[in-house]
Amino acid sequence: MRVPSDEEIRELHLRHAPSAEAFELVFAHCEIVARVAGQFSDSALVRAGALLHDIGVYRLYGPDGRLDSANYIRHGVLGEELLREEGLPEVLCRFCSHHTGVGLTCEDVRSQGLPLPEADFLAETDEEAVVMYADKFHSKTSPPVFVSAATYTLKVGRFGEEKAMAFKAMRERFGEPVLEPLAAEYGFAII
Repeated sequence: MRVPSDEEIRELHLRHAPSAEAFELVFAHCEIVARVAGQFSDSALVRAGALLHDIGVYRLYGPDGRLDSANYIRHGVLGEELLREEGLPEVLCRFCSHHTGVGLTCEDVRSQGLPLPEADFLAETDEEAVVMYADKFHSKTSPPVFVSAATYTLKVGRFGEEKAMAFKAMRERFGEPVLEPLAAEYGFAII
């Protein structure tokens, strides 16, 4: 399988971004996640997956340029659909739908009434796990911020002890990323 280059992925983002502002927000986040993921893996597949994982966010922007935050949970399946339409291999499409939180199970979808297909959206490969984990350390909030492991642990704990334990297992598996140089470079706070 040929992994698309950074430039090809950037062009894909540019084609699908509804505005320059949306592109800047989403693509910068994807670049940051790729850099965090690079602290755990030098795989070209991980880098491409990180650069593509949030491309579905573009499909949540309405004609008025506003983000449909109520359906944000759908950005992963929308990204998988977008990449499939672009003819990308399944292994790349899955990075979109299998990075949310610390993974969503079919039971999560049912019990929370999530607007998603009743399926498991879990990291099943090492590469998917790295991208899922790296994604937890940066948020596209306004203004964007880096998120410490301690802060994310509190955030994910609201969804149940099993989610907090899943994140703890990721921390033990991969270690914690070094965020300070990235925060200084981008000018974003670490919370």
